[in-house]
Amino acid sequence: MKRYDPAAIEPKWQKAWEQSKIYQASDDKAKPKKYVLEYFPYPSGAAMHVGHVRNYAIGDVISRIYRMKGFNVLHPMGWDAFGLPAENYAIKHNISPRVAIDQNTSRFKQQLIQMGFGYDWSREIDSSDPDYYRWTQWFFLMLFNKGLAYQKESLQWWCPLDKTVLANEQVENGKCWRCGNEVEKKALKQWFFKITDYVDRLLADLDELDWSNAVKTMQRNWIGKSKGNRVSFRVDGSDETIEVFTTAIDTIYGTTFMVLAPEHELVKKITTEEHHANVNSYIHEAQSKSEIERQDEAKEKTGTFTGAHAINPANGQKIPIWIADYVLAGYGTGAIMAVPGEDLRDYEFANKYELPIVYTTETQEFINYQTEIKPKPDSYKLANSQEFNGLSFKQGRQEIIAKLEKENTAVSEIQFKMRDWLISRQRYWGAPIPIIHCQKDGPVAVPVDQLPVLLPEIDSYEPSGEGRSPLANDPDFVNTTCPKCGGPATRETDTMDGFACSSWYFLRFTDPDNSQAPFSEDKVKFWLPVDDYIGGAEHAVMHLLYARFWTKVMYDEGLINFEEPFTTLRNQGMILAPDGEKMSKSKGNTIEPDILIDQGYGADSIRLMELFIGPWNQASAWSTTGVSGTYRFLNRIWTLVQEYLESSEVEAVEPDIEQAINLAINKTIKKVSKDLDALSFNTAISALMELTNDLYKLKQQDKFKSKSAWTGAINSLVQLLAPFAPHISEELWSELGHKDTVHLSKWPTYDETYLKTDEVTIVIQVNGKLRASLSMPPGSNEEEVKATAMQQPKVEALVTDKQIRKVIYIQDKLINIVV
Repeated sequence: MKRYDPAAIEPKWQKAWEQSKIYQASDDKAKPKKYVLEYFPYPSGAAMHVGHVRNYAIGDVISRIYRMKGFNVLHPMGWDAFGLPAENYAIKHNISPRVAIDQNTSRFKQQLIQMGFGYDWSREIDSSDPDYYRWTQWFFLMLFNKGLAYQKESLQWWCPLDKTVLANEQVENGKCWRCGNEVEKKALKQWFFKITDYVDRLLADLDELDWSNAVKTMQRNWIGKSKGNRVSFRVDGSDETIEVFTTAIDTIYGTTFMVLAPEHELVKKITTEEHHANVNSYIHEAQSKSEIERQDEAKEKTGTFTGAHAINPANGQKIPIWIADYVLAGYGTGAIMAVPGEDLRDYEFANKYELPIVYTTETQEFINYQTEIKPKPDSYKLANSQEFNGLSFKQGRQEIIAKLEKENTAVSEIQFKMRDWLISRQRYWGAPIPIIHCQKDGPVAVPVDQLPVLLPEIDSYEPSGEGRSPLANDPDFVNTTCPKCGGPATRETDTMDGFACSSWYFLRFTDPDNSQAPFSEDKVKFWLPVDDYIGGAEHAVMHLLYARFWTKVMYDEGLINFEEPFTTLRNQGMILAPDGEKMSKSKGNTIEPDILIDQGYGADSIRLMELFIGPWNQASAWSTTGVSGTYRFLNRIWTLVQEYLESSEVEAVEPDIEQAINLAINKTIKKVSKDLDALSFNTAISALMELTNDLYKLKQQDKFKSKSAWTGAINSLVQLLAPFAPHISEELWSELGHKDTVHLSKWPTYDETYLKTDEVTIVIQVNGKLRASLSMPPGSNEEEVKATAMQQPKVEALVTDKQIRKVIYIQDKLINIVV
């Protein structure tokens, strides 16, 4: 009998699939479409490990099932090649980023093919290819011309290690999302995309998405919608006013001072001369701290007085204006009305600097408004609030708003925490921003017919650390002429954030070779939106949010007919190292699939292990013994099919055997199909293992004498296995005499008549050991089964004259008599 040899089988079929092009998608509208896509990977390392493989295994299984169910499936792959990860890898290895990307993508592609993933490689894209980033630049110009791309100078997060600015979303707990280094603030002129213009739609449309609640909550929190009031406080003795946004206007009579962020534009205007030194010193100190540090509730509050005062519009009282680092310029208006009687931070600040505290509740004690009053607004009554004393907070709020609106000092408003998307990067490896700076005409768009603005080869890729891209050192790139006036001008030397490239790549896959447009409207209309998008939740407030924004802009421009790019989002759980730690090259705990394949397990065993190890959306630790187990399982299937093929044809068919085979296979088809609809890959594989055990038991009884009864079951077993283990399934399908590929065969269906049985088989155990079995009507109670079991000769001999300690009965499956 032929032995199972993955080393011979797998390369053979990988080559055959490449030649036959069975995974190439056509724009055939005769079939219903399915677009399955995994996040396209950063080729920023030399190879992928088994932790990466799970993401691609999920998408591959889903796409294979869709094909077998008659769908026209698009399942492409490409490379998110621009950005910091790739550039840092290149610098570390002292090679150009272009060379590094070409080497790494070649290695990644080899590994993906080696794993048997069914990608349409004819649509492969690379975001660092000029044929691709030409259209990224084209989209930039579309945003620029719509007023959605603009440049301004502002304080931005700066990573001293990566030597570039970061978007707010790329700072995690005061550290760079990529390198983990502490970040700082730096004043630079930067380019932004005006994502805030789309904030209402980005928030509202989340309700329509089949995404996890966790990801949708992360986006909602990042967007941070708040309903409240904008209130104007006039600066005493000046024409200036300070705007604050508050969700607690009912506490305005308790405002005893104001606090501005140190970076607030009015600070230097209103600070009196005697306080200039203190204020300037404090501003310098505040700018050295991260926002996370500044917002730490446990941190001691610090601040300094500006010497200026404001007028409370509610009662006309003059109150001091302070600056303090717990107020941030990027949130709200960068100024607050401080109400120490109802806000903990204000309360601590007032106590430290001996500022007055006015309680606006009848209890006349500190009440934290955020945690106590909002949940039960009618249980407190207003006090020290002039004509509104005695009113509930709810009623008082309405009447205070009415008064201030009548006096034109307050207006109802909705604010959002999210800020515009910072896209400038002072690094080399990115799509050049297609803007030319002219002294006469200002920033001018590069004409579309001059795209792409090519990224030149340069001698040094190292960033300067001074806020300038390495491109600024290339005079041939920098110096140009103005498209408007023809005068001397300079090119923008910042490059785009890599997330700009990944904000539209899913569209390019539908038409990757188009040289006249980013994509064909007709092709995008057929394929999009993506039906199943698969990847981790780590990009919830970066890639996913940005891609939604770009999609909505394109919709508004009439380029596409949908507003959301990803109908269903699947966030896979992480595969951890065997010790439970996250896999990382730096920790030396990664396991590469190549090594396991070379050890003889084969790609199919690894694929099964990735999905059998636990629920696909939960983290699981890798297990080497588990791969041994899935390899043994595939060996059992291989052996079963080989024995079937080698058996002789026998005319006689045992009715009981035929019925048992049909019951087992139809039950499994129903179970696996249902599990796969729910993405319960691990339980579907478990059902296949159970079926294999059942077929082995029936084989022992029948010896394949009823061969014709086995044919359907063996074929269906191979088809059910095919999405999980494509190589062995293709080999067995071929040996079973089929001329066409198993991966385009029709997904098996079950016949309910075989599942309607008048009897079930119940296993009889004595002291946990199998002794006999019996057939009984479904639903038989324990006493009936026990009585019948005790009459079986083998059982009777073991229990006669013995004390029965207990009986364990599992309905319709098993009875265990303990003596």
